[in-house]
This record gives sequence, structure tokens and C-alpha cells, in this order.
Amino acid sequence: MSSTSEPLGLGADSSTPGFARDAKVISLIAAAHFVSHVHIMLLPPIFLLVKQHFGVDYTDIALAITAYNVASALLQTPAGFLVDRIGPRFMLTGGLIVSGIAICVAALLPGYWFFIIGYTLLGVANTVYHPADYSILSATIDGKRIGKAFSIHTFAGYLGSGVTPAMVIGAATLWGWSGAFMCAAVLSFAAAILLIVAGGVLPKVQRKPAATDGNADPKGDTKVGLDLLLSAPVLRNLLFFFCLAMANGGIQTFSVVSLGVLHGTSASVANVGLSGFLLMSAFGVLLGGIIADRTPHHERVAAIGFACTSTMAILLGWVDMPAVLLIFVMSVGGLLNGMIQPSRDMMVRAVTPPGSFGKVFGFVSTGFNLGGMVAPLTYAWLMDHNQPRMIYGIVVAFILLALVTAITRKKPQAATAWTR
Repeated sequence: MSSTSEPLGLGADSSTPGFARDAKVISLIAAAHFVSHVHIMLLPPIFLLVKQHFGVDYTDIALAITAYNVASALLQTPAGFLVDRIGPRFMLTGGLIVSGIAICVAALLPGYWFFIIGYTLLGVANTVYHPADYSILSATIDGKRIGKAFSIHTFAGYLGSGVTPAMVIGAATLWGWSGAFMCAAVLSFAAAILLIVAGGVLPKVQRKPAATDGNADPKGDTKVGLDLLLSAPVLRNLLFFFCLAMANGGIQTFSVVSLGVLHGTSASVANVGLSGFLLMSAFGVLLGGIIADRTPHHERVAAIGFACTSTMAILLGWVDMPAVLLIFVMSVGGLLNGMIQPSRDMMVRAVTPPGSFGKVFGFVSTGFNLGGMVAPLTYAWLMDHNQPRMIYGIVVAFILLALVTAITRKKPQAATAWTR
């Protein structure tokens, strides 16, 4: 069946021996993904500082995160088509540059609405990361190492999330919240320069020769487009990503403030617990990558991780734990949460035809953005109405829905399984 996407070729460094080339590709993509997660976690550690600066409530600041995710949700699938059409390296570099500009707008221009505009632009830039990253990895990495490549990619993102609270709080202490934002902008520009200088090994587009046999099938091209995205296996993965976003959004964005209201947990202890959750998630991803390369039963891996993560959420919401135990529980929950992620990516890859990785990963990643649109306002509304425990109830509900979505999926039996 024909494809709407362009075949991907390697850049000038394609003669590099396979392992060394794979290592360079993974390193570059991991660096970009690290930066993208710094952007995602930039606001939550200093939520209160930004709220006080603008003199608004939690819901107003959460609107920035919602605007970010609305922009990403609307444009991520088109970005995936562009990745397949004009090349992932160009899109990824451009996304990093636009991200840096967006953060500068949010930090330097005066007034609450410029802050919202900056975050909206940051959401536009965010659309390129998953389509470009997964397109590059799927097109270049040896099949024997693809699970580990996905895990290192995701590890870098979680590592970015994990180090961001400490980095942001430290920078904000020295230079204020806007100075912390500017540090993130500099990081984004630096990553873009790295891709420009060292990105020759990344895939570039090669134009397909025009069909001369009269057998080109434009309807086939269309089917690998919208029909693929609206097929049941791909929609199931979209729902799966949405559930993950709703669950993780409650833990990552509102655990610090909600634990303070529920149990009187200090912000410093809660932030250490959150950092433990995020950092151990990163190491869990590496463990999950090894598992993903050794088993086809990715849904079983997800089920174990979800069972443990839901237990963590119940303990956070309903048990007042000492500081050491709280940090331990969140760290273990993070480890098991991270273990799920490579299996998640392999489940998407299993239902994606070659040449369509950009559009499919872009589309299913929209589930993250849809969850990101709903979660901040939902959880902020609960905080504003003094219902922090309900946050954890909703988190558990979406973890269980994600579990059901994973364990009831049909394994693809052939390359065209997505058409069923």
C-alpha cells in the first residue's frame, strides 16, 4: 500500500558504523526531549510565585497550561504530517527555537495575558517533539535496539522533568521566576544550536520518484492518512495517552499544593517527593526499555505498573505519611510509572505502518494534550473549592481506565492490522 509520507534517508554521517550512528542519533534526540520536559515542568514548582506576581488564583494560572495544551492538541497531528513530509530534523530544530522565543515572551513581556500568549506559543512549539523524535528513532535505529532507544528517549524526558523543580527553584531564588524562565529559554536555544551543528546524522527527506507505471493509488495515500488515524487500534492508543495525561497531571502539577492542604506536608518535603517520583520514573523507563526488547507482552508490563501507581495515588490521598515514607512511596510509584512508558511506545509502533511514524505518534500524543487541557482546570477547580482529595480519586480512576485500555487491546497480526 502506498503512503502519504516521504521515505527517510540518512544525512551525511550515514556511513558511520551502525552502533556509533545509533548512539549519536539517540543522544541528539534525548537532548531535545530533555529540554522539552524542562518546558513542561517549568511552571509547577513556582506556581505560587507566578500566582502572587500576577495577583490571580490557581485557575487563572492553570489557564496557561490549558492554553499550551489546546495549541498542541490542535496542531500536533498536522505537525506529524509535516514531519513525514518535510523532514524531522528541520521541524525539531525549529520547535526548539520557537520554544525559546515563547518562554522569553512569557517571562519578559508585561502583564498576565502576555504570559498566556507565551505559553500558547510554547504549546505550538511542543507539537514537533513526539512526531519528530519517534520518526527519527523508528527510521534510523536498528530493530534490535529500538526498545532501548525508546526507553533512553523517554528517560531523557523524565530526567528533564526530575531535575527541573530543583533547577527552577534555585534560579527563582537568585533571579526571580522570570529569571528561572530565562534559564529554560537559554537551554532551548542551546539545544537548537546542537542540532544545527551536529545533526547531520539525522534523517532528511528524499523525494520519491514519480510513478511511471500508472499504478499510483491516491486513494491508498488517503487511507494511510486519515483512515489510519481514525482506525480502532490508533484511537485506542489516543485514549490510552489521554488517561496517562489525566493521571500524571494530578501528580506532577498538584501533588505539592494538595499534600500541603490534605496533610500539612511542607512544600520542601512535597517537592522532594515529586522529584523522587520524576527521577525514579526516569530510571524506571530504562528498566522498561530492557523489558520491552525482551517481551511482546507489553500490556502485562503496563498492568503491573498501573496497579502499583494506583496504590501510590490512594496512599497519597488518604494516608498521612511521615516525610521519609512519603518520599519512598512516591519514588517507588515513579519507578513503576516509568517502567510503563517504553511498552506504551512499542504498543503504538506495533500498529503503525512504515513511513507513518510522524503522523501516528503525533496523533496519539494529542491524547497528552487533550488530557493537559482538561486536567489543570479540573484539578485547579478542586483546589479552589477545597477538594484536594478528589484529585487523587480522579487520578486512580484514569489509571484504572488506562489499565483496561492496555490489557484489552488486540495484538496486531500483520502489517496491515491497523485497517481492521
